[in-house]
Amino acid sequence: MMKKTNSISVLSDPPSRSCLCSLFIAAALICSVYFIGSSFVAKENKERLMRWGLVHSMYSAKPETCKNQQCRLPGTEALPEGIVSKTSNLEMRPLWSSPSKLNNQRPPMNLLAIAAGIKQKKIVDQIVRKFPSKDFVVMLFHYDGVVDEWKDLVWADRAIHVSAANQTKWWFAKRFLHPDIVAEYNYIFLWDEDIGVENFNPRRYLSIVKDEGLEISQPALDPVKSEVHHLITARRRNSKAHRRMYKYKGSGRCDDYSTAPPCIGWVEMMAPVFSRAAWRCAWYMIQNDLIHAWGLDIQLGYCAQGDRTKNVGVVDSEYIVHLGLPTLGVTTEPELNTVGQASDDLEQIANPVALAPSQSRRYDNRPEVRRQSYMEMQIFRNRWKHAVEDDKCWVDPYGQSTNQTSH
Repeated sequence: MMKKTNSISVLSDPPSRSCLCSLFIAAALICSVYFIGSSFVAKENKERLMRWGLVHSMYSAKPETCKNQQCRLPGTEALPEGIVSKTSNLEMRPLWSSPSKLNNQRPPMNLLAIAAGIKQKKIVDQIVRKFPSKDFVVMLFHYDGVVDEWKDLVWADRAIHVSAANQTKWWFAKRFLHPDIVAEYNYIFLWDEDIGVENFNPRRYLSIVKDEGLEISQPALDPVKSEVHHLITARRRNSKAHRRMYKYKGSGRCDDYSTAPPCIGWVEMMAPVFSRAAWRCAWYMIQNDLIHAWGLDIQLGYCAQGDRTKNVGVVDSEYIVHLGLPTLGVTTEPELNTVGQASDDLEQIANPVALAPSQSRRYDNRPEVRRQSYMEMQIFRNRWKHAVEDDKCWVDPYGQSTNQTSH
């Protein structure tokens, strides 16, 4: 007789049935969480894709008339073109005023920028008073850090004052006269402070500049009263303007056949005047770390917006006096050892007993300043040389080396 086999079903076991039900419930919960989470992820991805689609549509889904436009300025791609304000100016705006009154006022169309120290306050005052306020914005670069002592001058409140101790005119110009900031001004006068203007009229000067087609210019120097470093800057009698100089003796001769600076197409860096277009070019040539700008004068002709032998010149009928006063590098009393100053006797400075006027010391660091200027000129020349060699696409419009006799 065959034995009966005992077969036990898992489902018939109550504990096993309970465990299996728990597994089904856990699996169901996991699946629910997965599907709910997936819906959220899908929604988020969908929104992200939509956003990318919007961005992509800004650049790709444009009418054919827009695709041929010039590339927009970096940072403006996300803006409608009409709201982009590409330039600025130095005009001061009132906190409140009638819009109609403001709209009826014509802003000055030219800029006078001067590097100034308080010791030349009287001379600078005479210069600024020569420039009509309705035609010129005035900007002072205070290289000695003194600003408040200028406030008693009648024009001080309408001038822009920028202060940084022991910095040069070109340091200020590179940082505060970006072409987009001064784009509204027809001409930029970038002058030193030691200039006599008794025989100078800015309006007549600009009239001559326009008639002569000068993009880069300077007033001639009175040869009797001025400190003249370059013959081409000396005033010629009975002349409105000139563009070349003549030198028949010694090295660096200049004659009617000369085509390169400093014989022709050259102005001094003391009192240059730039057209808007010429300044945009010149600003880019100013090196950020070479604050004396020596060597720049030789290459300025490349910014003359055409032929430098025609578009660069010296105006004779409106002339100035170069007084040749010591400025940067000279101090007359103990001061803190800031950038560019001599190291003073710190013990004497710490002494609470003030020095008597007769005990004030004079520190003259001009030899060091001049040495630094020469070093910077060599650096600039080397940079120009390497830039010409490295830029295979640039073509020298003059096709020759310039006469490097400068300063």
